[in-house]
Amino acid sequence: MKRLAGSLTLLALLACAGGNETAPTSGAGGAATTTSATTATNTTTTTSATNGVTSGGGAEAHGAGYGALSGSCGEITLEDLASPEPELLVNALDFSASPMFDESQLSAEGQAMIAKGNLGGSSLYSEIIAYEVLNRCDHAALVKTEAEIVYATQSKKTDILLAIDGEKVGVSVVRAMSFPEGAPYPVTQAFTVLHGKLADILLSSASVAPDDAWKKQILAVIAQTPEHAAAIADAYAMLDATTKADTIVLVTVTEGTDKFIYYGK
Repeated sequence: MKRLAGSLTLLALLACAGGNETAPTSGAGGAATTTSATTATNTTTTTSATNGVTSGGGAEAHGAGYGALSGSCGEITLEDLASPEPELLVNALDFSASPMFDESQLSAEGQAMIAKGNLGGSSLYSEIIAYEVLNRCDHAALVKTEAEIVYATQSKKTDILLAIDGEKVGVSVVRAMSFPEGAPYPVTQAFTVLHGKLADILLSSASVAPDDAWKKQILAVIAQTPEHAAAIADAYAMLDATTKADTIVLVTVTEGTDKFIYYGK
């Protein structure tokens, strides 16, 4: 896996994420073949594994769907799901060519998630976007929504149960956003968000019923801007190993007409 160190490198990656659209080359595990380049528009050069950030396909865009998807895509393999190591992946989803919200552009499963709803709150759209990204990148299949997952004991809840190459994967979703709109998003706030969600993941993983049990969870962070994503990356580097556990953190930065994800339609 390629590694990026620090928020400045992350911002450079995201700044060029809307480049030429090309489809990933996938094997049986749904993993895209990625390349390393030294051009200004597609740089995935690495300097350190300190933050555990995987850059993936740089300026490549992946698959047809709602929004132009670029960056790390097709990186989650069966090997990753079996590994006890944590990981941080970053990609971007640009809605600039789309209206404010267009349900018809979602997959059939994404539309079903709208119909089923979630257990409350304003996070349904971010959960759907997280599913759409994992479906397009890693061929993830929807198994159960939040209300359908069964737990053996009272617990924190995981938002989605997916299958990647037949392997069950729990997915928790959180937004890195400013409230009110335009307010700062300091690293201290990002740390609180990440620490809380990762701690909840440990609880839900320990409590899920055997029939729905997963080996690994993904924390999908839907980030309002590249700066929000950079704060998340910096906060991730500050977390202790126990809190990170073996979770894959996937940060998706949204651009364009994305207000519906954070403040409703």
